[in-house]
Amino acid sequence: MTRAHWYPPPSRQTEQRCIELFESTYGGAPDGVWSAPGRVNLIGEHVDYVGGICVPFALGERTWAAVRSRTDGILQVASGQLNAPWYGHIDHIAPGRPDGWAAYPAGVVWAMRQEGLLPAEFGGADVAVYSEVPLGAGLSSSAALECALAVALADLHGGGSGEPGSERRSALVKACMRAENEIALAMTGGLDQAVALHARAGYCLRLDCDSEEMQQVPLPLERHHLEILVINTNAPHQLVDGQYAQRRASVDRAAQLLGMRTLRQAFSVEVTLARLVELGEDSPELLRRVRHAISETARAGTAARLLAEDRLLELGPLLNASHASLRDDYEISCVELDTAVDASLEAGALGARLVGGGFGGSAIALVHDTDVEKVAEAVASAAAARELAEPSFLLAEVSAAAG
Repeated sequence: MTRAHWYPPPSRQTEQRCIELFESTYGGAPDGVWSAPGRVNLIGEHVDYVGGICVPFALGERTWAAVRSRTDGILQVASGQLNAPWYGHIDHIAPGRPDGWAAYPAGVVWAMRQEGLLPAEFGGADVAVYSEVPLGAGLSSSAALECALAVALADLHGGGSGEPGSERRSALVKACMRAENEIALAMTGGLDQAVALHARAGYCLRLDCDSEEMQQVPLPLERHHLEILVINTNAPHQLVDGQYAQRRASVDRAAQLLGMRTLRQAFSVEVTLARLVELGEDSPELLRRVRHAISETARAGTAARLLAEDRLLELGPLLNASHASLRDDYEISCVELDTAVDASLEAGALGARLVGGGFGGSAIALVHDTDVEKVAEAVASAAAARELAEPSFLLAEVSAAAG
C-alpha cells in the first residue's frame, strides 16, 4: 500500500520565518506580527452567496503577516512561498490591479479605505507573509492572507481589530469580502472571511448568510474519538477561471425569476423547481444548481442541530449527501476528489465530501481516530492506482480566529 504524505503540524516557527522574511526584505523589524487561520467548511458548500447556512471551523494552519507602517503611500508585499513581490501606490489600487496573489493584500488596503476603516492619513505599509495553509488546496489561503493583514492594519491604524463576534470584526469581514470580489475579481461569498475573523477554538461557526446571525456550536471530536482528515488532492484549484462565476450566475438568475432576494426564501426543492418550470425556465442545468442550493442549506441546518445536541456520529450521511449533490447537481467535483471520497468511505470513514470551491482542492473525511492511517493510506493508494497526483494529508485542529 502506498504511504500517505503528511503535512508538518502547525508551528510557531512559521511566525519566526515570517519575521526573518520581513527583515531580509525590508531591513529592520516589523511593527508587529498577526495571523489568521485557514478553514474547513464542515457542510454548507456553495450556499453562502444564496443566503444559506454554512458550518465552517478554523484550522490550526495559519497565514502570518509581519507589518510595518509607512508614510509615503506605498504598499509593499512579499511572500515566503511566492517569488512575486509587489509594490505600488495605494491610490493606484483598482479592480483587477494588481493581479495575481498581490490583489488580495492590496485589495484589503483598498477596501478598508473605502469602508472608512483606515484614517485618511494612512500612509501605506511594508508587509511580509508566510503561510502554513496549503496554497491552492481549497482551504482558504486567500482569506487567511486577507484577514491577517486586515487585523494588522486595524490594530495599527484603525483603532483596534475587536474580538471575534464583535461588530468591528464584522466590518473587517465586509472589507475582506470586497477585497476578494472587487479587486481580486473572485466572486466568492463571505464564509471564509467570517470564520477567519469570528472562529472560536473547539467550535464550528453556524453562519446564517441571510440574517448574518452567527452561533458557536461545539465540535468535540476528541470526546467522540473522531478526527477530521483533510485530504489535499493536489489537483489544481482555481476560482477565477469562470466556473465558479457560472454557478453563481445560475442561482442568482433563479432567484431573480422567482422574485426572491436569495434562494434562502425558497420553501422546498420540489415547489421551487416546479415554479421555475411554470415560469418557463426548464433548463436541466439551472434546475440542478437550484436543487443543490436549497438541499445543501437544509443539510447544513440539520448538521448544526446535531452538533448542538452532541450527535457527531450521525454526521456521516449528511457529508455523503453533500458530496453527491456537489458532484451531480452543482458539478464541481473531479476525478481526484471523487477518488478521495470513495476511497475514504471504503476504508471505513463515517462520511466524506469535497470542501471549498471544488474543481480540485481538498476533501474531508470524518473518521474514527483509530482509522486515520488506514483511511489516509487507502486514499493515497487509490490515487496512485489511477495515476493521479499524490495527495497530502493533515488532521484538522479546530482553532481560533485571527489576531
